[in-house]
Amino acid sequence: MTVQDKKFFGFGRNIYISGLVSFFMDISSEMIYPLVPLFLANVLGVSKSAIGLIEGVAESTASILKVFSGYLSDRLGNRKWLMVAGYGLSTLTRPIIALAKTWHHVFAFRFFDRFGKGIRGAPRDALIAESTEKEFLGRAFSFHRSLDTMGAVIGPALAFFLLGIFSNDYRMVFWLSIMPGIIAVLLIIFFIRETNKPATELSERPKFTLKYFDWRFKFFVIIAAIFALGNSSDVFLILRAEHKGIPAIMIPVVYMFFNLVYSISAIPAGIAADRFGKKRVILTGFVLFALLYYGFAVAANATAIWILFGFYGVFMGLTEGIQKAFLATIIPQQFKATAFGVYNTIVGMAMLPASLIGGWLWDHVSPSATFYFGAITASLSAILFIIFIIVIRKPGN
Repeated sequence: MTVQDKKFFGFGRNIYISGLVSFFMDISSEMIYPLVPLFLANVLGVSKSAIGLIEGVAESTASILKVFSGYLSDRLGNRKWLMVAGYGLSTLTRPIIALAKTWHHVFAFRFFDRFGKGIRGAPRDALIAESTEKEFLGRAFSFHRSLDTMGAVIGPALAFFLLGIFSNDYRMVFWLSIMPGIIAVLLIIFFIRETNKPATELSERPKFTLKYFDWRFKFFVIIAAIFALGNSSDVFLILRAEHKGIPAIMIPVVYMFFNLVYSISAIPAGIAADRFGKKRVILTGFVLFALLYYGFAVAANATAIWILFGFYGVFMGLTEGIQKAFLATIIPQQFKATAFGVYNTIVGMAMLPASLIGGWLWDHVSPSATFYFGAITASLSAILFIIFIIVIRKPGN
């Protein structure tokens, strides 16, 4: 850790401010996100396959950029201003969807919004890792995810409230989502401190290559990519909720419930990972996901969907921050942003075929088939991760 400042509960200022930045940005994003598939399907009349294409391209765009932004961040020794650029661009895209007349406009919004996410993700993760002692990495990343996700609780709640006030006017909600995004950008500009990289690190500018990373990193990324191949966009979970009888106006509430459970479970999961081992928590998450997607495949009614969304929140708490914390323990110190970028890019690129497959299975086989496929890939990932754990424990590894 290179940033020296006063600690509160083991965390410095960068951890708290990064969490608040994500908190406000997620309020902005999640005011929009659960409404996008409904807006596309019910207002613009777009097919599920097209929705899958939009989401897949958008998320893959973000992922492809993460490796370049991570590499650039390490090469420049800069985290803060790449974060400003990424969060700022996402905020500036809000008017596109507010004025959208066709699905092409929504596609453009999602593309540029995720473009901004691609710029900010790796530098932010590197900043968190560099601002935290190694023994607190699990709880630091989980704390960040908890605040991030609490924003995702408030965002849908605001959307639900505003839809009631403005008679289901999606566009008004989209316009109002700009405000918390502006707050997020201002927090970075005025309160984030750049991590001071030692001269020895700055003297060796990283080249764009994977030679700095050992087999553990590469094997783990492969496992995560296989898992991501079946983890299609959450828009299909939202569409499944509507398909099983949950009214459109209640969809933001369902999504809010999911994120509330996610937020509450993230910090305990991080503490458990630091105490009992990150690998055990990650494996539990893979197994839970397989069971959950099987549940979404066979769900009979709206009550089952509510229960599944709650457990899906537990799954997210067990995996999102913990996987990054584990990654931080197996990558070289001076190439953290590059490593996070490579990981996020490869995993995220799998989301394009994942969403295309999910949409195709929904339209041409059955809605349940989308979730059966996810259960199978998660099971395969769990098996491979068990092999990974066994091999990594052998002498010499």
